[in-house]
Amino acid sequence: MKKTIIFCLTISFLCFTNQPLSAQKTPKNVIFLIGDGMGIAQVYAGMVANGNKLALERCTYSGFSKTYSSSNFTTDSGAGGTALACGVKTKNGMIGMNSDSVAVVSILEEAEKNSLATGIVVACAVTHATPATYIAHQVNRDMYDEIAADYLKTDIDVFIGGGRKYFEQRADGRNLTEELKAKNYQIAYNIADVKAVKTGKLAGLLYEDQNPGMPDRGTMLPDATVAAIDILEHNTKGFFLMVEGSQIDWACHDNNAGQEIKEMLDFDETIGRVLDYAKKTGNTLVIITADHETGGMTILNGKFGSDDMKTVFTSKGHSGVPVPVFAYGPGAENFSGFMENTSFKGKIEKLLKLKK
Repeated sequence: MKKTIIFCLTISFLCFTNQPLSAQKTPKNVIFLIGDGMGIAQVYAGMVANGNKLALERCTYSGFSKTYSSSNFTTDSGAGGTALACGVKTKNGMIGMNSDSVAVVSILEEAEKNSLATGIVVACAVTHATPATYIAHQVNRDMYDEIAADYLKTDIDVFIGGGRKYFEQRADGRNLTEELKAKNYQIAYNIADVKAVKTGKLAGLLYEDQNPGMPDRGTMLPDATVAAIDILEHNTKGFFLMVEGSQIDWACHDNNAGQEIKEMLDFDETIGRVLDYAKKTGNTLVIITADHETGGMTILNGKFGSDDMKTVFTSKGHSGVPVPVFAYGPGAENFSGFMENTSFKGKIEKLLKLKK
C-alpha cells in the first residue's frame, strides 16, 4: 500500500510539472550558437542533404524568435545581434547600443562581471556585426578598428575568428596584439596553435580579414569551439560562450543553396560537438537560434541524401520572418514557443543567477 501511494504521488508530481526532473535544474554553463541568416529552409536544406538528419534534432525544446528591429521590420545583424546579446531593440547597423545610442551591457559582459569565464568563436572576423554585439558599443557596425579596440576594454577569456588586420594594421598605429599580450593573452594565428593552448587567455586571430568559406576553412569552427570549451571549463563558477555559424548568411545573400548547405552542415557539426559536451556534463544549457533569415529561401523539391534540390530565393537581402530556436540541457524549457529576440538575455541572466 505504501509503495502504491509513493508511486501515485511521483506520477502526480511528474504530470503536474509536465517536465522531466532534470529540466528543473539550472545550468552552470551556457553555450549560445547563432546561425547567421538561418531560417527554417536553411536548416531543412542541410537536413535533406545530410540524409534527413542533423545533430540539432537532439535538442529537446524548440520555438521561434521574432527578429524586427526598432527602426525596421527587417533587421540587420547589428540590431539583431544587439537584441540577442543585450536584450534591447535598436536601429539597424548599431552595435551594443539602444536606439538612443546609449551603450547597453551584453550578457557576455554581465557573465564576466559575475566572474564566469567568457568566450566568442566565429566563422568570420571577430569584429563583424554579430560577435561585436557581445563585446563592443559602437554606433555603426562598420567601425571595425573601434570594435577591435573594444576587446581591450574587457576581460573576455577566449575569442577566435578572423580579422587580424583590425588589430595589427590600424590607422591609429596601435598594435592591439601587443596590447593583448601585455594583458596576458596568448596569441594564436592558426588552428594548430589554438588547440595547443589549454589554459589562460587566448586571442585566436586566424585570418587577415574574413574567414574563408566552406570547405576551404576545414574544421576550424567545430575545432575552435571545442578548444574554447576546454579552456573556459577551468573556471569553477561556469562560463558563457557564443558561437556563430557566420557564413550561412553570406551564401544566402548570394542565393547559393549549395554553399548554404555546406555552411549549415559545418554549423551543425559544431552543434553536435557542443551537444556531446552538454550531454556529458549535464550542467550546460545549449541554445541555438539566428539573428534573422537571409534570402527568403524555400525548398520546392529534393531528395534525401543529396544536395541537388530545387530551391527558390525571393531576395538578395534579409527577410522579416521569425527564425527557429532550439534548446537542450538544464533550463531548455524556457526557450519554447514564440519569443521576442530581446528575451534571451533576461532568461539567461535568471538561469545563471547573474547579478547586474
